[in-house]
Amino acid sequence: MTPRQRFHETMRFGDPDRPSYWEVIGHWGDTIERWQDEGMPGDVHLGIYFGFDRREGLPVSLGLAPGFKAEWVGEDGKYEYRRDGNGVVYKALKEDQQSIPQYHSFPVRDRQTWQEFKKRLNPESPCRYHPYWEDYKRWIADRDYPVFIHAGSVYGWLRNWMGMENISMMVYDDPAFVEGAMAEIADFVCATIARALEEVPDIDYAVMWEDMCYKAGPLLSPTHFRKWMVPQYRKITGLLRKHGIDIILVDCDGNHDQLNRLWLEGGLSGVYPLEVAAGEDPVALRKEYGQDLHLCGGIDKRVLARDKKAIDEELEKKVPFLVESGGWIPSIDHAVPPDVPFANYMHYLERLHALCQ
Repeated sequence: MTPRQRFHETMRFGDPDRPSYWEVIGHWGDTIERWQDEGMPGDVHLGIYFGFDRREGLPVSLGLAPGFKAEWVGEDGKYEYRRDGNGVVYKALKEDQQSIPQYHSFPVRDRQTWQEFKKRLNPESPCRYHPYWEDYKRWIADRDYPVFIHAGSVYGWLRNWMGMENISMMVYDDPAFVEGAMAEIADFVCATIARALEEVPDIDYAVMWEDMCYKAGPLLSPTHFRKWMVPQYRKITGLLRKHGIDIILVDCDGNHDQLNRLWLEGGLSGVYPLEVAAGEDPVALRKEYGQDLHLCGGIDKRVLARDKKAIDEELEKKVPFLVESGGWIPSIDHAVPPDVPFANYMHYLERLHALCQ
């Protein structure tokens, strides 16, 4: 089977020769550096080297246009302050660039700052589409691999631009603003991707991004989610489905059990990467939802840092059932961290592929 045929057979609960092989989030840069120190070649394409199936995202940009200038803005003792491309100012230790930064300020604080900020969300900006878009369309016309389109975010982007504390307070201080901003974001997404949907036939699937949960559940109540977010999802997924895209996956970390049915209600079809440490269990999800929910991931990344026996046990309790049930793409439950030895990761791939065959 071609990678494209295999993807559709997998996600439509058909009869693939094996499930698609992906790493849905990928690997940390530090992980790759460690593996190269442990013997992995440094001059290879990772996807080919690890035996992953080819897939590509359409070159349609939903980012800020223009983005903010990434720059140094000050320092305070052992800390330095920097602004990133989203306009967020954060502070980080000068001597430890690998440490997690602390957020200092955000570009969207209220209705007034939103009015200025959203000028960067112009769907007509020339940079939204690849400069050689016509050539690209011809190039992928006869592809044998799946292509996807990014369909944005409803809550996650807004939280990034406002900060978690600020948006959580605004839910109660000015709920009409939050609801309105979400609607404007969804309108921007639809207006931006409409051209691609019209001009590229048979796009294989779509992805969205939220990251709106932690290990104890969602950052926004299911009540607010249904009232504010489901209508915006329907706006986006309705457009996608009009153009034949009914595999629509959302990337959300943490425990999202309270949101799965609401995502289905909003027209999405599946979720990844299924973080085990947050309580997500792909086997339990398949048993609960049957063929109503596409799944990607759910292999506990922490196990790969232990030993081969632990890896084998993790795979054997999940992979055979999920492969047999269908609608699941095997993958680690987030980016592979740098505490995973190279030998362990290669053993994981070898055992995974053997079980999937």
